[in-house]
Parts: sequence; C-alpha cells; structure tokens
Amino acid sequence: MNPSTAMATVVVDELVRNDVRHVVLCPGSRNAPLSFALFEARDRLRLHVRVDERAAGFLALGLARATGRPAAVVCTSGTAVANLHPAVLEAHHSGVGLLLITADRPPELHGTGANQTIDQRGIFGSAAVAVDFPVAEHRAGLNPVWRGLVCRGVARAETGRPVQLDIPFREPLVPTFGDEWPDSLQGRPGGARWTTWSAQRTPPGNRVDFALPARALMVVGSGDPVRARAAAAVAAKAGWPVIAEPVGAAAAVSGGARVLRGGPLLLSGELPDGLRPDAVVVVGRPTLSRGVRGLMDRAPVIGIGDHPQWTDPQYVATHVRSWLDDDDLAHVERPDPAWLAGWLEAETAAATAVDKLLGEQPWPTGLHVARALVDALPSGAALFLGSSNPVRDVDLVADHRADVAIYANRGVAGIDGNLSTAAGVALGAGVPGYALVGDLTFLHDTNGLLIGPGEDRPDLTVVVLNDDGGGIFSLLEQGAAEHKAAFERVFGTPHGVDLAALCAAHGVPHTLAASHAEFAAALRPAPGLRVVEIRADRDRLRDLHARLRAAVAGALR
Repeated sequence: MNPSTAMATVVVDELVRNDVRHVVLCPGSRNAPLSFALFEARDRLRLHVRVDERAAGFLALGLARATGRPAAVVCTSGTAVANLHPAVLEAHHSGVGLLLITADRPPELHGTGANQTIDQRGIFGSAAVAVDFPVAEHRAGLNPVWRGLVCRGVARAETGRPVQLDIPFREPLVPTFGDEWPDSLQGRPGGARWTTWSAQRTPPGNRVDFALPARALMVVGSGDPVRARAAAAVAAKAGWPVIAEPVGAAAAVSGGARVLRGGPLLLSGELPDGLRPDAVVVVGRPTLSRGVRGLMDRAPVIGIGDHPQWTDPQYVATHVRSWLDDDDLAHVERPDPAWLAGWLEAETAAATAVDKLLGEQPWPTGLHVARALVDALPSGAALFLGSSNPVRDVDLVADHRADVAIYANRGVAGIDGNLSTAAGVALGAGVPGYALVGDLTFLHDTNGLLIGPGEDRPDLTVVVLNDDGGGIFSLLEQGAAEHKAAFERVFGTPHGVDLAALCAAHGVPHTLAASHAEFAAALRPAPGLRVVEIRADRDRLRDLHARLRAAVAGALR
C-alpha cells in the first residue's frame, strides 16, 4: 500500500467513526486517493458525487442543516477549493458545521509553477478552522496522527464551525500493491473514535439582574431553535406578542408563543400608541424586514444570541445575553392582558385588509404563490426559501405552520447555491422537500440540477416564480420612478431564458402552472426532482406592495 492510499483510507475510516454520515465528492486527480477510499466505504456512509464544487459545497451545507451533523465535501486542488468559499461563508455566518476536505499538492511543488497548485492552506481565512495534514510517508507512527487530526476537525465542526482539512498527496495517487505497511492502520476497537471529546457544560446564560417590561415585543430570527423555543416560552408566559421570521416561526410556535401572522406588515408604518413596546427582545438574527429594524431604533433592545457577532447592526442594544428561559421570569413585570389583546386585534384587522387586497389582484403574484405554497405543503414536509423576494413573501402573508420545517440561507443571504442547499435539505431530512426561489436564484445554481444517473435524487419540488429578472430591486430605492432610465438594464436584468428547455436538458420534469388550480395540482407529493414554474409580471410589484402597506396602515388606525 502506498502512502497516499494509506492516509486516505485511514481518513475516511475515521470520518465514519466520527459519525460523518454524508460526504459530497467532486471528481479530480489530486483527490483520487480519497475518491477510491470513499467508494470502498460507500456502504458505511452516504456518498454523493457532483461535478461542480460550488454546488457540492452548498449540497453539503443543506445536508448538515437537515441532519444536524457535520457533512463533508471533498475536492481536488486549485480553483476547485476556491469554489467552496461561498458555501463556507454561509456556513460560518449560520453556525453550521461543515468539513472541507481539500486535496493539495505536496510542499515541493508549491512555488514551482506546478499545475493546479495554489496556496490553499487557510484559504478561507477566519471563516473556517484550518487543519493541515503532513505529507504521508511510508513509515510507522502516522496512523494516530491522521486519525487524531480528523477527530480535531470533526470536533470543531460539531461546534458549528466550517473546518478545512487540507491534505497533501504525493504520487502515486491510485492504489498500488506490494510492501506491507510498517505498523497497524486500525482504529480503536468497536468502531470508536480515536479521540472523543466533550463540550464544557456551563449554565445556559450569564444570570444578571435586569428588568423586562410587561409591554415587550419579541422578534425571532434565524439561529438555534432550542434557544428560540426557550425564549418563546418566556414570551408565552409573559403575555408578549411574537413576530417570527419563517425560519424561526416553528420554534417560536412550539415554545407556546403567540406568533403574529404578517408581523412585518404590522411594523411597516407608524405604530398606534397602544402598540408601541417598552422593549424589544431580539432572539437570533432577524434579516428580512426594515420594519423590524425601524422598531429597534425606537425602543430599548435586549439581544438573545451566542454568536460572537451578536445581532446589533444599528448599535442600539442595551443588553446582550446567550439565553432566556423560565428562570428569567422573575425579571419580567406582571403580564398586562391588554397588551397582547391589542396586538391580536391589530393582527385580525391587518389580515382582513391583506386578504381583501390579495383577493382583488389577478393571480399570480409572489404573495399569492407564497401563501398557496405554504398552505398546500403536506405535514412533515421541508421547505427551503430562496433569498430576495420568496422568503420575504412568505414572511409577509403566509400562515405559520409548526408541522413544516423551514430552511433558508440567511447567514449571508446570497442567491448562490440555493437549489443545491435545498437538495441537501431534502436528502438529509428524508421527507418531501419543496423550494421556493426566484428566477435569478434558480439560474444562479442550475448545476444544482446536474445529478448523475447513479446518484441519490432528492424528493424535491422546486417552485420558480419567474418574473424575468430581479424583482427584489423593484421594491428598493433604485426601483423608484426617478431611476427608471437605468433600472431595467442594471437592476432588472431580464434574461429571457426558457426554463422548460433548461430543465429538459437536465432531464428534470418541468410544469408551467398558469392558474391557481394547476399550481395546486403540481404541488402534490411525488418522488424525484421536478420544477414548477409560475410566470409573473414585476412591473406592478412596487405598486402592489405600496398598496399592501397602505391597507394595513389604514386598518390599524
């Protein structure tokens, strides 16, 4: 056995022992030893092969999100490694453990002009923990080193960090037979990890004396669902209304909180005196609504989160702590029943206004599609929401369902890799998967549709709201009438792509839903990967949202 084959075999075996269940492999030459070892271990883990490293990185991200365990992506050297960077950034800012196993050239080839050779050690900077492997040699004593380094990497990934295992390989890169290895390459007995580790257990929060008023409002964004449930239980007992973004709504509901439907619309204008909170408790990381940001400017803010960069982009937080649970109820004033009742009355008035306005609009708009999709999802399904308008449309008008798991790439909120992440979620969760994305998001990751004939295919229905361009910009400042001359080319970016033909080229079934009834029929659960396209007009988008905000504001007066 040659040194490269020996090291790769030991690395893969120790990954299995460390409960790494999913590995995404990209083809290459320098990572050939790992490719052979993974193929031999295919009955001990789930191996997924993808030809595009960027899509592979996001697929691994989706698998890690759905399973709660670090997933690995393996690639060759050079620009292949750089293509993982977008997924690494998303994982870093989302607190998702990801293993990036990057094959490298040996040190003697660096700086020589050797093919596909870059300085890739620590290429991801502060976004990933770097673990460098030594070059394998035909000598005794390396088995514990290789296994120990894998355990270090997995342990860091289990804390919610991306970890790069950079592994240099010398030729030969394919298995050879001959000399025996100088010592044993076996792992611990019984399939145990070479090194186990335990996180230091500390109290959930740093207990400090602080007062929370009865008239508080809780906002739940993305982040740890266990933290969100604990905080939501406090809101339920304190009589606080909760506004939850889609990715945090299920945790808030399961914590017993009263989550307001269409909460961002309630905050889109000036709040009546009776609805102005004396404090805002922000759990996790809200990123969707300008109304939430405006609210945080007008009331004291208590932040609940443990990311080193806690959520406070406006620097308004008066206190930040890692946890909020029943032990903190002693710091909350006695509930004011009129406070929650007033918000529930406002919710009802706003919902009536929204229903009336949407009922008057011709189908489809993004708001229609978001509401219809969430309503139609089977219990237990997983829904992935694309960045830009889709996640915001669900946030504005869809009901909160505790029986549906909702995911989104809100770490850095990019449109890259969304299809691949959704596929990873569906494969990892093992339930019917759905994704709602815009056309630009879809086109940005069409390699997410590129799945080889021998690979596991996700049960995933991708709903594409196609308004031929960047509809989100219609709702921002650059969508105002005074910027009309420049808007279409540099922001609207129409593309005219035939999505049906694109799907046909990938062998993916495509349905064009021209009516609400056709859309409902297309959403019925079915195995495999498929695309449902709805075509919409973004010319009326800005006006519709303006009228929506006006209708809600009028209902609250």
